[in-house]
Amino acid sequence: MTRIYAALRNALLVADGEPGDWHVTERLAGEEIQCVVAAPGRPDRVLCGTADDGVYLSSNGGETWNRVGEGVVGDRVTALAVSPDDPDELWAGTEPSRVYRSGDGGETWAEREGLTDLPSASEWSYPPRPHTHHVRWLEVDPNDPAHLYVAVEAGALVQTRDRGETWTDRVPSARRDTHSMATHPDAPGWAWAAAGDGYAETRDGGETWAHPQEGLDHRYCWSVAVDAADPDAVLLSSARGAYTAHNPDRAETYVYRREGDGAWERSMDGLPGPDGLLRPVLASGGPEEFYALTNRGPFRSMDGGETWMRQVWPWQDGYERQTPRGLVVL
Repeated sequence: MTRIYAALRNALLVADGEPGDWHVTERLAGEEIQCVVAAPGRPDRVLCGTADDGVYLSSNGGETWNRVGEGVVGDRVTALAVSPDDPDELWAGTEPSRVYRSGDGGETWAEREGLTDLPSASEWSYPPRPHTHHVRWLEVDPNDPAHLYVAVEAGALVQTRDRGETWTDRVPSARRDTHSMATHPDAPGWAWAAAGDGYAETRDGGETWAHPQEGLDHRYCWSVAVDAADPDAVLLSSARGAYTAHNPDRAETYVYRREGDGAWERSMDGLPGPDGLLRPVLASGGPEEFYALTNRGPFRSMDGGETWMRQVWPWQDGYERQTPRGLVVL
């Protein structure tokens, strides 16, 4: 059985079952959700970051929730991550940009200080609220759980290699506006980044970044996912800019796929849009299996993104104007 946590702006959908036989429930209705995370070894424990109420944790698949980290973690939680090595090691990022760690499954948290002491911090700024900035994404290296990538929106992709004891500032070739990342247990040192200023990938643990963009006609990138069995197979969602990515009245977004050193190709067969399609959030499942959470419903591919099929979930009309916020496939 597959468990999926699909976060929209104002609801978390919890789906259990298999394609063609899903049981879906709505949780956290009305909350402004920013992110969601869960670990394969603990499918019933799920955490959501919210815009106003900090971190919510459920230990029963979303049936009941408790706020955790209150008084330590800020109210606006914009990123969450779980260590692939230890499901009790959790990370949270906030606005303003701070990073917190929990070593006991989310019951207690502590700030990993020093992030905003980095030289580039004076340049960090989120355009819609230029007086501030936030941690948009946290990515734990599956081959070194002490190594964490931290994407600040906007201004930097920074790293720690000792669980936040010390921080390393952005490198010249890294993107400045990273929205999401992916890593792969079978590809040490590799990482992929979807950013507002384009796509990027590294093969040396973030020391240097390449920007292969041939065929990528839309370069405001939002979500990236990598085939569970083939780190050379990558999917990416992107638009011409922030307006067409996020505004339901002018939405126009695409999904692209790339294999090895080849050019990007559009991966829209079976997906709605591009007109009216808000930027999808992507996640990998099994080999050649991907899921795409869109404002028009959830979609699944079993051929590496060549074709897609809509999954039969209850889908309220109001969901079509909500931006997808996170997707976890277990």
